[in-house]
Amino acid sequence: MLRLPAQWEEQESTLIALPFKGSDWSPYLNEALFAFKDFIKTISKFQKVILLCKELKEAKALLEGVKNIEFLKADYDDTWIRDYGPIDAVDEGGLFSYDFKFNAWGDKFQSSKDDKIVSFLHEKGFLKGRCKRVEFILEGGSIDSNGDGYLLTTSKCLLNQNRNSSFTKDEIEKKLTSLFGLKKLFWLENGHLMGDDTDAHIDTLARFINKNTIVYQMCNKDDIHYEGLKKLENELKALPFKLLKLPLPSEVLFEDKRLPATYINFLFVNGALIVPTYGAKEDELALSLLQKTVPNLNVVGVDAKVFIRQNGSLHCSSMHRFKR
Repeated sequence: MLRLPAQWEEQESTLIALPFKGSDWSPYLNEALFAFKDFIKTISKFQKVILLCKELKEAKALLEGVKNIEFLKADYDDTWIRDYGPIDAVDEGGLFSYDFKFNAWGDKFQSSKDDKIVSFLHEKGFLKGRCKRVEFILEGGSIDSNGDGYLLTTSKCLLNQNRNSSFTKDEIEKKLTSLFGLKKLFWLENGHLMGDDTDAHIDTLARFINKNTIVYQMCNKDDIHYEGLKKLENELKALPFKLLKLPLPSEVLFEDKRLPATYINFLFVNGALIVPTYGAKEDELALSLLQKTVPNLNVVGVDAKVFIRQNGSLHCSSMHRFKR
């Protein structure tokens, strides 16, 4: 049966692309590299990391002594592999990977190298089995599955004219239903975080934490995000799922700009849930609420203050590969 697995299902590895010289990370590259190092070390305690890098020697020196990593020299535009990496699905033949077209969130940035990464991984043998190219723009952070035929997404992203402008909403829904064997696609109309340049990816706002529960971001009334997130909350209450509200992190600023900090940008690995933290007073509460919801997993916080300077976080910086 065709389906899109949930991210808590057994994984084989995690893909990560390391920041490099000449990229937007350059003004604070060393800080970024050590933030990624901490992130990679945390994941590697639970499962294998496939690390894409521009320079093998430098990457191996950075992670000297860290086990459970396989290095791969590759050419890419940026680190946000969640959105240009392979999306695994299952059909009667077993697991396979989709290679969706990527245009850097509506041609906001360079993307030609990122768009070729999935085929590169397949050619190099890091992507085993079947791989299907789809000439349709879809980013991994824009959808979230409960593994049982239900998918969350946002209209602001998938219906944006900078993605698939020739498709109507009905056509997009039919396409995704066909590609992923969906029972129902839930479109969310509200919610957006300041500084987010993905056009409201679902992985910044609301995610499945298990088959029957959605976790989402909410804030106090004095926060500029309140109206939009309150409308999002009301939408979620109309869906047939349990809900868990997480506090929005207090203002995270860099060069006087508010960044799109969110606890929803967590990632599942085998045996753990890795959650971004920001040195905010809400960090401890968010981790505690998530631990109560997934008592069978280790909930681990990783400092994401440097990640968020480039408007993404931990989930955006990684892509899971399911167990073959």
